[in-house]
Parts: sequence; C-alpha cells; structure tokens
Amino acid sequence: MSKSIKSTPKTIFHTTEKSNFILNMTEEQYSKLASYGLIIGMFMMPLFTLAPEINDDKFSYAMTAGGLAVAGVINMILALIGIMKKYITKTAMLPVCAFGAMIVWGAVSLFNGYDYGVGLYGYTERGEGLLAILFYAGFFTTAISLKRKADVQRVINGVIGVGIFNCIISLLQVFGGYLSHYRLLGEITENGESRNLYAYAASGLSMSPIFLAMLLTLALMAALISFVTSDSKRNRLIYLASAALFSFIMMFTYSLVGICGLIFSLIAAAAAVFVRKAPKIRLLCVPAAAVFAALAVGVVSMGRIGTEDTYRFYDGRILWWADGYIRADASGSIDTSILDIDDTSAVYGYMNRKTMDIIANNKLTGTGPEQLVYPQLKTAAFTDKVNEMLHAKGNRLTFDKVYNEYLYTAATRGIPSLIALLLILIPVISAGVKAARKGKYSELFITFAMTAGGVLLFFISCSSIAYAPVFWAVAGASGADIIGDKLPLAEKAEKKAASDKKTENEKKPASKSGKKPNRKK
Repeated sequence: MSKSIKSTPKTIFHTTEKSNFILNMTEEQYSKLASYGLIIGMFMMPLFTLAPEINDDKFSYAMTAGGLAVAGVINMILALIGIMKKYITKTAMLPVCAFGAMIVWGAVSLFNGYDYGVGLYGYTERGEGLLAILFYAGFFTTAISLKRKADVQRVINGVIGVGIFNCIISLLQVFGGYLSHYRLLGEITENGESRNLYAYAASGLSMSPIFLAMLLTLALMAALISFVTSDSKRNRLIYLASAALFSFIMMFTYSLVGICGLIFSLIAAAAAVFVRKAPKIRLLCVPAAAVFAALAVGVVSMGRIGTEDTYRFYDGRILWWADGYIRADASGSIDTSILDIDDTSAVYGYMNRKTMDIIANNKLTGTGPEQLVYPQLKTAAFTDKVNEMLHAKGNRLTFDKVYNEYLYTAATRGIPSLIALLLILIPVISAGVKAARKGKYSELFITFAMTAGGVLLFFISCSSIAYAPVFWAVAGASGADIIGDKLPLAEKAEKKAASDKKTENEKKPASKSGKKPNRKK
C-alpha cells in the first residue's frame, strides 16, 4: 500500500493552516502585500487631514496624527513579518538597526526633555513625537523588505497618486480660496501704508505650502523618471500629465523648497535619459515640466491670483507666521524691527544660528522630541501653557521648527540621534548608487533619485507627518534587494520538487489487493 505524500504546513501551537498564513506566505505574496500596505499608509495622512481643512473649529490636526497611527501600525506589522521571514538582507540591517538606535535614543531624550506628553505624541498641531518616529521605522523597514520590481513600481505610483490627491485640493485653494490657511499671509507696508497680503498659497493636504513642496518634489521626480523609463505609451501619457500638474502647483507654494525641488527633479529626469539609455526624444519632458512651472509664475505676475502682481518667495511669512504662529499656535510672533520676514535668507539664517546655540547647550539628549521652542521661552505671561506663553511680547521670534532636518534632529533629540539618522541615509544612498551603476532595474534608479532629492531638501526643510511617511517608504525601497517579477530559483526549485513528487506518486502501481494507492488531491 503506497503512502500519500503531503507537505505539512507550518503552524504555531498546532493551529490551523489558515490562521498561520504569515508563516506560509511566499516571498512574492509578502512583497505584494507590503507594497499595498505602504500605499494605504501614504494615503492615510491626507485623508485624515480633510476634516480639519474643511472645518478646523470642530476638528484638530491631531486627526492627521491619528491617520499616521493607523498607517504606522499597519506597516509595523508588515515590518515584523518581513523581519520574521528574514526578507531583510544583511546589508539592509545596518540602516534598520540605526533606525532602532534612533528610536532608543529618542526615548532617552524624551525622559530628559521638558514635557513627556509632547515628547511622546508630539505638539497638538504637529504630531511628530517619538511615536511618529517609531511609525516611520515601520514604513522604512517594510519598504526595504520589498522583493519584486513590480511592487517597487507600485509604491512609486502610490507616491504619484498622493501627489495628485494633494494637487486636486491645491487647485481649490489657489483658484477658489477654499480649504486653506494660507490665503492671507499677513500685512505688507508700502509707501507708509499697510494692507493685507493675499497670496492664496497651495498647501494641499500637507498642512503647509513648504511641506507640500517637499511632497511634490518626490512626486514630480517619480512622474518624470517613470515617463523616461516606461515602455507603455498609455503610462507615459499619465506620467507626463501628472508631472505637468505637479510642476504647476509647486510654484504656488511660493517657497525656496519648491524652486529647488523643481530644479532637482528636472536634473534627475535629464540624467535618467542617459543613465537608462532611453530615447533622447523623452528629454522633452524636462522643458514640458518647466513650461508649466513658468505658466504658474505668469498667472501670478498677471495679478490673477491674490493681491500681488509679482512672483516672490514667502517662506518667512508661511513657515513662521501663517503656519507656526497662526495655524499650529506653536511659534511666537514676528518682530519686524529685528528680522525682515520677507528676506528668505535672513529668516533661514536666523533660525539656523539660534538652533546651533540650542544644540551647543543640549548636545547629548537635545531638548526632547518636538520641543525646540521650550528653551527659547522667556516670559511666562502668568501661565504654564506653552501656546499662551508664545503670545507674550517677550517670546517673539521663537519657533518650533528649524527648516534644516539635520539641525532639528540634533537640537531636539541630541547629536547621537543625528549620527543615527546619517547611518540610515548613507547606506541607503550607497545602495542606490550601486543599483544605478548596475543599471538592472529602473525602479531602483527612480527610488534612489527620489531619496537623494529628499536628503538634499532636508538642508532647507524639515520633516512633517504629511511628508515623512512618503519619504521613508521611498528611502526604504531604494535600499531593497529586489529581483524581477519571475519566481526566484529557490521558489522554482521548491515548486518543481513538489511537482516531481506528485508525478512519481501517481505513477506508482496499484497494490496486489487491487486497491488504488491513496492519492490526496
């Protein structure tokens, strides 16, 4: 009597196979599931930001932090599965462990900070405390566990989708003045007379025009380079249209980040044509995107948007007054007798110098996660509430964000956290350079370019819960060890062995009793 041959599925505590799908999940199944988890996670923040944008009297931007929590938990579960299934390569372990070290030191910083609640959950209208960093690690680790190039491209398309979603809302903000905190950017004085400055700046669902500019930089790079490398005419048309939309909206952020992001994206797209040996005709996407950016500048210069007929940067008014002081209630007011808010370089220079002084006094553990404003406060104003203290005259020119992520990390979580951040980014960039040299997969070139662009932007901008999940998903994908969409040799051999066993079992003769051998269908 022949015996039936059946492979026993892995189980935990002798439970059913269905309840242990994680253990029996193939590499291909995991990679596909992880890519969808990343996309869902990236869309959570803008979706949860809709309510406070529609009515901020009833809803707080703490809802966006709630969206990050949901997305973070999903991706932390996926990250744990990737670790358990050993889908993270040895070379990828360094940035993953560095992320873990940054979280551990962030906890040390939290316990040495000013406010445990703010350190853990983040400031009410910001939400980027230690928990947010933990959730970012989930995005990064899940993305670095991806194994199929189709799944990496799916994540890239997800970034483009998030960009389009933000641009739809931005169009309403720019041309209708709806759902925006950035219609009015304070007062301007000309010839001794003061008047309101209406700019109708775009912020999308990113909470600030500067954060939107950062997000659209990644989306524009993704769209342009995907246009260069795609073999599908239909997809190229979609990518080109998306790139035109992104470059157009980026100009309505009126920010240095928007201009730099546009330049980085155009350079990356031009480089992709030569690196990926694409048809030279596809270089036309570069001037096409530039034309739509110029169109936006032209619309403003003709006086069609807001009260101004000259295009200029409003970084100081946006990041300090409209966002930090008015929307988030996390920064002090401006003292124009000391600082010219319309001088972009002066604003960034002032914040950087003051932050370096804070670092000098808090080298090891920093001020505590998201507590940069605390050591700047001088006048108590008869209250212990930070948002009330910020309105005191003695606390003018205080700020809660410095627009240099490297300085911000060192100031709030200590120099060891900055070192950990560099140990995350450098190996990922290095892996991207190696993948670009090999030239095997265009998807890795795209994620490498996006990551490099994000790393450069961090010198003139900072992290936010609307942008960071997208960046860390892309950065993780850049360091992923992917293969083609065909099955790897190990899985092929396993399936062939199972097929051979089945064939051998079927060919065995019947027993003398005339009974057929037991076969399990």
